[in-house]
Amino acid sequence: MTSQSQISAATPADQPAIEHLLDLGFGLTRRTKTSYRLREGAVAAPGLSQVIRESALGVVGAISYWPLAIGAKGTPALLLGPLAVHPERQNIGIGRALMAHTLAAAKNAGHRLVILVGDLPYYARMGFQQVPEGQLLLPGPADPKRLLYLELVPGSLTDAQGLVIAAHRYQG
Repeated sequence: MTSQSQISAATPADQPAIEHLLDLGFGLTRRTKTSYRLREGAVAAPGLSQVIRESALGVVGAISYWPLAIGAKGTPALLLGPLAVHPERQNIGIGRALMAHTLAAAKNAGHRLVILVGDLPYYARMGFQQVPEGQLLLPGPADPKRLLYLELVPGSLTDAQGLVIAAHRYQG
């Protein structure tokens, strides 16, 4: 990050820039991924959609979280993602800054568990670990080695077992 970078809440006016950033980072087929299925029809967790703006490029990083329910008990969790950084601004700490800021905010808001589908070497730097195989099931194809979690409250993964769905679809 640079001294001209600032983290702030994403606004509706940022949405076209965020969509462009996501297309750059993940390609046009990104909407076919299982993680998108979990976000369909959902509203992002309040206060956790953030962007980093730079005076020259505008929005250069974006992150959101989505409420989930896991298993028959409907154990609450958050889905981190998407996290995107402009290709010209990668590897300077923008993604880590967004995660550090928003994970702290999620913990302060009372959230206990965050999951995501991503690369362990990248996310392990923030404390994410691989979910034990078979503990969580996604509603579509995903490499189980890429299903990661971070306990914001120690022991919170213990309560999470079974199918992961969008919280607004849970009828427990």
